[in-house]
Amino acid sequence: MTKRAASRDRKQEATTSTLAMSVATQQLMLPLLLAMDATKRGLLAFVQQMGMAVLAELLPRYVERQVYEAMLEAIASEQSARMVAMRNATDNANELVRDLTLEYNKARQESITSELLDITGGVEALRAE
Repeated sequence: MTKRAASRDRKQEATTSTLAMSVATQQLMLPLLLAMDATKRGLLAFVQQMGMAVLAELLPRYVERQVYEAMLEAIASEQSARMVAMRNATDNANELVRDLTLEYNKARQESITSELLDITGGVEALRAE
């Protein structure tokens, strides 16, 4: 798989909606192994050519970057989950307001209808006398 194809696959995985709650996974490969595949040489030949000093310098940086990336993704995931939870809470509150408004209007209409019936009943009683 080429670097471009791998990048495209990661972008497609990253576009999944937060509502789907799917987990995107990524196979971690050291740049050393990518270089080895690109040149079709063994790891030993690569290390001998570049030297252990380069490996000792790059490996800690690579691991540090991977950990940093994982932390950033965890923070972004938490914020996304909070946004979804707040959206759901807002939707539920709006639905509750609609339901309570409907109940209030029904009770008010019933009260008005009852008062009108009392008034018309009183008028009919006065006419009958």
